[in-house]
Amino acid sequence: MANFSKSNVPQFSVDVYQNEYLPEGGREVNAIVTVSATGGGTVGGAVGAPHLYAAGRGPDAAVAIMVDCSGSMDYPPTKMRGAREATAAAIDTLHDGVHFAVIGGTHVAKEVYPGNGRLAVADAATRGQAKEALRRLSAGGGTAIGTWLRLADRLLSSAEVSIRHGILLTDGRNEHESPQDLKAALDSCAGRFTCDARGVGTDWEVKEVTGIASALLGTADIVADPAALSADFTQMMETAMGKEVADVALRLWTPVGTEIKFVKQVAPTVEELTGRRTGAGPRAGDYPTGSWGDESRDYHVCVEVPSAGVGQEMLAARVSLVVPQGDGSVHNLGAQGLVKAVWTDDMVASTRINAQVAHYTGQAELAQVIQQGLDLRKSGDVDGATAKLGRAVQLASVSGNADTAKLLAKVVDVVDAAAGTVRLKARVEEADEMTLETRSTKTVRVKK
Repeated sequence: MANFSKSNVPQFSVDVYQNEYLPEGGREVNAIVTVSATGGGTVGGAVGAPHLYAAGRGPDAAVAIMVDCSGSMDYPPTKMRGAREATAAAIDTLHDGVHFAVIGGTHVAKEVYPGNGRLAVADAATRGQAKEALRRLSAGGGTAIGTWLRLADRLLSSAEVSIRHGILLTDGRNEHESPQDLKAALDSCAGRFTCDARGVGTDWEVKEVTGIASALLGTADIVADPAALSADFTQMMETAMGKEVADVALRLWTPVGTEIKFVKQVAPTVEELTGRRTGAGPRAGDYPTGSWGDESRDYHVCVEVPSAGVGQEMLAARVSLVVPQGDGSVHNLGAQGLVKAVWTDDMVASTRINAQVAHYTGQAELAQVIQQGLDLRKSGDVDGATAKLGRAVQLASVSGNADTAKLLAKVVDVVDAAAGTVRLKARVEEADEMTLETRSTKTVRVKK
């Protein structure tokens, strides 16, 4: 492996924001942990850490594009045409040396390019061949997304690379396999590759598409107009090409007597990580965060500590970043943060809510009440939906989440945003409702 200086690879940092003061007997410690990666950008790796620094723009990456080819993609024909054009745009965005494949998905998964259970290596010739193969894509058949994901996994795992990424496009519901089959496929693929999922049109199921992206640590979104697919696919592929470190885990160590209550990603989207913990030795656990490029994310960590008296202090948790290696060892990325607890009889200090914690607690609630409100609206509970979506409008207003506020305004008439007073619109475009639901977990960073 080539030897690159430390400046060539991403440098990770951890910052902890919290109010460490607790009242006498207080037990719950909340902190926002900001993880940032900066300064990467070359192919290669760190000495002694094979397949760690991937530089997705180089040959240490593989991408599988899964295109829905079920019969519904012909209604209207612009969907299939848009999918072909979008996939071609994504292929054009691949950097030389990246391994790739295109999969056509119906009730079965078929290799569109290059075929024979292998991946192609991107260059001018293979890009041209792949785009030529797209012309043979036609709509017909059902939808069994689990089979698409399993084929993507087999193809991606055939390459000796660090970054493995999928892009999945669907226009319909997963009607030709059971929910259990899809879940089994997701469980099998989790941790093996990341995947961005997109729903085109309005006939797909939001919870299915967002569930796929969540399980595989990718992004989810709606592309209501097929004409917008090419721009979206190009952006997704550019982001994938910028990933440089694979399989980063947030490691939390806690002393005896403490317990992690929850761990959530809270920016750029809300993502529950608590149940994804894997043991990492005595008192430590790892929470997967997927692949990283030049970016920053925020996590909410809540720790329950033993009660103590005034004047006592303790380390509630130690946060670090690691990358598991194939031999069972880990590579420590060298960034660390401390979550502390200090007991005091100063009521002002102990009752002050840290601004970052308060902001993201509100953002997590915002995502929750939007989803609850839309579910209540679908079930015909007007009063319940009005209350929940009114609270959502209030939270979006307070936090300055303008994008979510605009989406809410397409579903409710806002009477008083600050008070959360709204009326449900009598008629709502299905695309607007689905957009709000799909993007409900997107958050804004706390105002400094």
